[in-house]
Amino acid sequence: MKRTFSRVVGGASLLVLVCGLCLSARAADPAPAGGKIAVKTADDLPRHVYKIEGKASEFLLSDAAFKKFVAELKANTLADLEKYDIQDKTTLKGYQQLLQQIAILEGNYDEAMKRIELGRALEGKESSKLMMGQVLGAMIAARRVSDNGANKEAYYKAFKAELEKRVGALPWDKIRESVLQARSTALIVNRELILGQVKANLDPIVEKNNGEISGEFVGGMVGMRNMLDTMLELQPSVAEVYGKLAETNNKARTDVLSANNVTLNAGDKASPVVVGIWDSGVDVSLFSGRLWENPGEKLDKIDNDKNGYVDDINGLAYDMYWKPTSGLLISIEELKSPVALVETHTKGASDSQAGVQSPEADAFRNYVKGLKADQVQGFMEDLGLYGNYSHGTHVTGIATEGNPFARVFGVRLTFDFKSVPRYTWTKEFATDMAKSFTDTVAAMKKAGVRVVNMSWGLSRASIEEELEAKGVGKDKEERAAMSREYFKIIYDAMKSAMASAPEILFVPAAGNSDNDNQFSEMMPSGIELPNVLTIGAIDSSAKPTSFTTFGKGVTIYANGFEVESYVPGGKRFKYSGTSMAAPNVTNLVGKMLAVNPNLTTAQIIEAIRVNADPMPGYDGRFIINPKKTVQAVKK
Repeated sequence: MKRTFSRVVGGASLLVLVCGLCLSARAADPAPAGGKIAVKTADDLPRHVYKIEGKASEFLLSDAAFKKFVAELKANTLADLEKYDIQDKTTLKGYQQLLQQIAILEGNYDEAMKRIELGRALEGKESSKLMMGQVLGAMIAARRVSDNGANKEAYYKAFKAELEKRVGALPWDKIRESVLQARSTALIVNRELILGQVKANLDPIVEKNNGEISGEFVGGMVGMRNMLDTMLELQPSVAEVYGKLAETNNKARTDVLSANNVTLNAGDKASPVVVGIWDSGVDVSLFSGRLWENPGEKLDKIDNDKNGYVDDINGLAYDMYWKPTSGLLISIEELKSPVALVETHTKGASDSQAGVQSPEADAFRNYVKGLKADQVQGFMEDLGLYGNYSHGTHVTGIATEGNPFARVFGVRLTFDFKSVPRYTWTKEFATDMAKSFTDTVAAMKKAGVRVVNMSWGLSRASIEEELEAKGVGKDKEERAAMSREYFKIIYDAMKSAMASAPEILFVPAAGNSDNDNQFSEMMPSGIELPNVLTIGAIDSSAKPTSFTTFGKGVTIYANGFEVESYVPGGKRFKYSGTSMAAPNVTNLVGKMLAVNPNLTTAQIIEAIRVNADPMPGYDGRFIINPKKTVQAVKK
């Protein structure tokens, strides 16, 4: 299983960056009499399979074959909208974005703008709503005064002027994140990067499935083709315009959160609290004196306490196949590049995505622009491996910051970082994963854990996609059935294990896919229990991030943008994601329990909600207020 919730750049992240979207396509229930087919979850959406001639990377550049594929994709998309009653706005927005990309490919810009407006009406985040279609609108205007783009000098000049006029008129405080992220994309994207991502991610799938590939993988190919044919030449101008706007509006984001932080001191009247960090592992050397210790175990490669785990001194560890192993920090021996270089580029990638100006961001962009297509996969996998290596330590640092009474119980999961996973989903694999969930929660109960951070997750759809990536199953229907069976095994085990520990508060990250966690069948994010509190991400100015997942169970938000913490070895980096928002809430819970260890799980959740601040402009969403909450529970 891959660590799906991190914003640390890995192989898949840049693919999404350049392709624009990937449209999901799934099976549907029988149609109700006289109406459309009801769609209640992502599993109810129709599935489509497409034939790819040769390699996907070559097919992307073809003419007649690609146009034939796009015509089929368009027909299926329009038919789906006509046939299915889809209430999920994120899914509907994805359909409109795909039709917009198809219209651009066809040169039908009026239709493309129409689809943008339909998508805008479905967008719930103000920044995304304001920025939607601005580049395309500027391009269309510029083509009118430059012989349809043939006069390049006039075309680029008019495009820059129109884009600056359009975006410059928008409120900077609302569009800042979107502009900076778009600038970073414009500075990075090039032909070699696009083709390298297709070679790494899509070529193997086509090969393993005899030239067939499902709709959730190929929807983004239209956006990639448009980038290559139409938008790539405009990216330097986008970067220039957005860079000037950022410079003109160069003022620090108003931090409204830091004033509410709480720091406990060693001399305070408080008690130790065991905090579970269920993640990709932790560098325990950085948290001396703040670790849970197993009294029945010692470091000698022997299972001294006979619990099935060797050297589980500060927690548990599992390998990629969900078998117990030892060591709370994964190995990075598989890195192809020097550790220092990957470390620098990981920070640079994070800075670049966040629009932060830094030497590391410049170095990252320059390095990526110099990559050949065949080098992209190795580089992205290096970033993915280092992301896994550093993720759990970063989360632990956030969860324990300012709390000398925290005692970390680590649980290391070994996520894969390869473009095509090395494991294969089977019933045995799912059963082993389910057993690890049950055993982990049982160990946490025994250790006295009171709060657990879970900044990771997966969905039923991701299992189906990984089955296809490995060429498992004779067709899409069989893969769908297998994914449902395996997901149910692990979902039921996770939910049952959580329910068996009412004294533990589980704090999952919502996810970074800008979607509804329950419609998309995500776990643990979408699990509803009295002792589960799922967290969304805001930035330091209290605005929801562009990436945060949402849903009816995601009502509590915390800072998940440019959050600084430790990476293995002791350096401090800033990472973004709901992976960083969740441990801010775990941090708060740890402090609440330190000053009042008698709090029940229900009392903790109630205190967080009652003392939270309403999110401006978003009814039903609240932002944690640590200072107010800790003061309240002290009383």
